[in-house]
Amino acid sequence: MANNRTFTMIKPDAVKNGHIGAIFSHINKAGFRIVAMKYTKLSAEKAGEFYAVHKERPFYGELVEFMSSGPIVAAILEKDNAVADFRTTIGATNPSDAAEGTIRALYATSIGENAVHGSDSDENAEIESNFHFAGTEVFA
Repeated sequence: MANNRTFTMIKPDAVKNGHIGAIFSHINKAGFRIVAMKYTKLSAEKAGEFYAVHKERPFYGELVEFMSSGPIVAAILEKDNAVADFRTTIGATNPSDAAEGTIRALYATSIGENAVHGSDSDENAEIESNFHFAGTEVFA
């Protein structure tokens, strides 16, 4: 996976607000190819597992509650330099700090409800992709 794949999730806020199509259009226009995609809902247990790295942080409980509050769209994206380019495409975690035209500047409503998740490293992209897509042909 190194260097050419990353993982993203369209979060419950963006799904609820009807932004799935617009966000994937933005992703496609940025040169990413969608390798795998699924519409699903995380249980609180699964959201807790996915965000276990944040377990000791004060926002963990709120994050798990939010991420299990509604459907998400999980996807694996492909492009050269995928992780870094996608982080630029989505913008800063806080939408008020996100560059104009980025996904979070356009579709996020707050630092907590920031529309999308994007892997922060090649290693995490692989871990996160496997979490959502283990056993699928995308890894064959």
